[in-house]
Amino acid sequence: MEEYLVPSGEGIAELVEKRSRFLGHIWLTQTEEEALQCIKKMREQHWDATHNVYAYLIKDGAMRYSDDGEPQGTAGIPVLEVLRKEGIYNVCCVVTRYFGGTLLGAGGLVRAYGKACKLALDAAGISCKRVWDQVEIPCHYSLLERVKLEVNAFQGQILQIDYGANVQIHSIFPHANTADFLARITDVSSGTVSGKVLGQSYRAFPIEK
Repeated sequence: MEEYLVPSGEGIAELVEKRSRFLGHIWLTQTEEEALQCIKKMREQHWDATHNVYAYLIKDGAMRYSDDGEPQGTAGIPVLEVLRKEGIYNVCCVVTRYFGGTLLGAGGLVRAYGKACKLALDAAGISCKRVWDQVEIPCHYSLLERVKLEVNAFQGQILQIDYGANVQIHSIFPHANTADFLARITDVSSGTVSGKVLGQSYRAFPIEK
């Protein structure tokens, strides 16, 4: 199954440039219809704004943008380019501008709209949609910190830790990394720790990009 990045959720950020307020807003949108609903919501909520610029990309679907009255190429395209550069899909971004009385020029607009989008995306966080293996790792308390380090080294994520006579670590790994992790953890623990694959899922989990 294909692997790609999506927003982890909704993200909001504000940027002020020469008294103009730029409000960036990011959503996870699975369809073009969802993206259009988000744009409509912002237009209604910020009906008094000078501009409501947007861009959205849907995986294997539509890619659209609008300058919403700003000079051509200074608003919608910079927002779209941020999303494309970050490799994000199923995403909609609206950047609302309240004019502050000072013209920013073409270069200033490009930078402001792009930065507002990036700040909102940072606030939303990034998830990777891929095949994840669910791995259970029983270990002794003395090895817990080492196991945590190895999980991180193989791009795994710890979902839950159960503490009892020993420790049970519930984790997920990108499918391509699981076999190498299992071999590594057995090696570094001198055979005292071995993980067990319980199943798989194809979904998005937050990552550090």
